[in-house]
Amino acid sequence: MNLFVDAWHFLTTAGNWSGPTGIGKRILEHLWYSLLTVLLSAAIALPIGLPIGHTRRGSALIVGFANAMRALPTLGVLTFVVLGLGLGLIPPILALITVGIPPLLAGAYAGIANVDPTVVDASRAMGMKEWQILLRVEVPNALPVLLTGLRAATLQVVATATIAAYTNLGGLGRYIFDGISLYRYDQVLVGAILVAALALALDTMLAFAVWLSVPGTGRLQLARSR
Repeated sequence: MNLFVDAWHFLTTAGNWSGPTGIGKRILEHLWYSLLTVLLSAAIALPIGLPIGHTRRGSALIVGFANAMRALPTLGVLTFVVLGLGLGLIPPILALITVGIPPLLAGAYAGIANVDPTVVDASRAMGMKEWQILLRVEVPNALPVLLTGLRAATLQVVATATIAAYTNLGGLGRYIFDGISLYRYDQVLVGAILVAALALALDTMLAFAVWLSVPGTGRLQLARSR
């Protein structure tokens, strides 16, 4: 019970929220690592998943690739990259990309592949080119699935970004790794609580974005009009 009391005391002490090692700074660092990872993962996954979903070619390859990446142990990848590149920002970002790419890749492929074929055929009958069909027809219709993939990727990356502290970087993982080394398990609990709270907050925001993006409900049009 004292563990939870100490963790609560740590969280409610104003001095722990300010300064270069304060909770506010650690949250911003964690968000930065997560945002950078998701952006890089999207830059890799979307150019692959969208065309494959449009053409239906290479679907078996993309599913196998996504499953293979999911099977990779993140901490093992991080250790391997650190041995090759040393400490710094690049190793944890490369390790986290293996977590971010699979849901984005699956969402991009599934979203485009499941667009109503009659809508696609009607677009071709109107003389639209393939890239126009993909960007102007399929992507808007697949937006809820695309955002669902983004939501899953963000949740997993935020939850896993604590490994940045393994390479002497900041973020909320600092409380976990430092707490373990110093036998301060109240700080370990603080780190776990803050990571969970941050992940839930971002997940709620993205769930609302998915809800707004559902076509045919008027939600997206209502949001734009405001």
